[in-house]
Amino acid sequence: MTMKPTVNRAIVIGGSLGGLFTGIMLRSIGWDVDIYERSDHDLDSPGGGIVLQPDVVEVFQRAGIRYSEPLGVVAHERYYLNRDGSIAQPMSMRQVLTSWNFLYGSMRRHFPSEHYHQGKTLTNIEQNGERVTAIFADGTYDTADLLIGADGGGSTVRQQFLPEVQYRYAGYVAYRGLVEETELDRSTAALFTERFVFYQFPNSHILQYVIPGANESLVPGERRFNWVWYVNYDEANELPRILTDKVERHRDYSIPPGMLAPFVEREMRMYADAVLAPPFQKLIAATPEPFVQAILDLSVSQMAFGRVALVGDAAFVPRPHTAASTSKAAANALALADALVEHNHDVIKALPAWEPTQLAYGNQLMAHGQQLGSRSQFSS
Repeated sequence: MTMKPTVNRAIVIGGSLGGLFTGIMLRSIGWDVDIYERSDHDLDSPGGGIVLQPDVVEVFQRAGIRYSEPLGVVAHERYYLNRDGSIAQPMSMRQVLTSWNFLYGSMRRHFPSEHYHQGKTLTNIEQNGERVTAIFADGTYDTADLLIGADGGGSTVRQQFLPEVQYRYAGYVAYRGLVEETELDRSTAALFTERFVFYQFPNSHILQYVIPGANESLVPGERRFNWVWYVNYDEANELPRILTDKVERHRDYSIPPGMLAPFVEREMRMYADAVLAPPFQKLIAATPEPFVQAILDLSVSQMAFGRVALVGDAAFVPRPHTAASTSKAAANALALADALVEHNHDVIKALPAWEPTQLAYGNQLMAHGQQLGSRSQFSS
């Protein structure tokens, strides 16, 4: 009598993009995968503009996710504006601009819903040489061959293995906003549509690009202008005020749409009118619910711990100037699947082989983001 071979099984903690990239790639090489997400409802990112990179496309292709080209809005040019709003420097540069919601929706529909579990908060991880077990706050647990920490910058998985790793504030924040295509005047919309547009001035810059609209729509007129504006604030004296929301609750890192304190929003809008080029003044004036996030650095010296691995923002949070946070999570997942196949699905051999290149990539992105941020925000 021949024994049926044991199917390899993975637990993924975190059901956002990093978790879905990893879960989908492991399924593509024959693994059984269950994703456990802390939130009890489908996730949403109202300001999640993303520059599409090749690693994301490769995950979609290798996993067999059905999609039609392009995976977002195509920008054919990059413009840098003068103070009066005229074009200082046009550049031919084709890029695809997508959204967090567009990628999440595409992958969420592809991943089997019976293996995507919501409302599951991880409390502990136990492992021996053979298996790893995730224990959840509701008293349930699951055991597998491999556990992936894809639970973002505040990773519970990372905290268990590297409790000393903490965020570092970079010295500035990103104000962000979304504007429906139909809500912007015609001439400003014509300048911004299907272009990556920047305005740079001493110790700051703002950028915008068009992303898919509600329900992942790519139809012209149904898309959104997505903007990001980097502004410096002192950590001790200014940042706590910016991160106190309209009900006077202090938040650690970000304030979502609709929750900015009125005086903070008012100051931001007045500052925009004083310093930005006119097209960006109009864009911010048309934004109904701007929001803000502190720019943070986070990095680790280790990503593999026996049968546990960290991916995406759970390991490295590069600055947004790199446009690489999402693609890094995809690259982690692609490399992990390749390492498992190369080592005959032996986790104990595959993870040490996978880890060095992923650490090097994460550190490279961290250094690049810090260099870009320092040049933009502190060189003048």
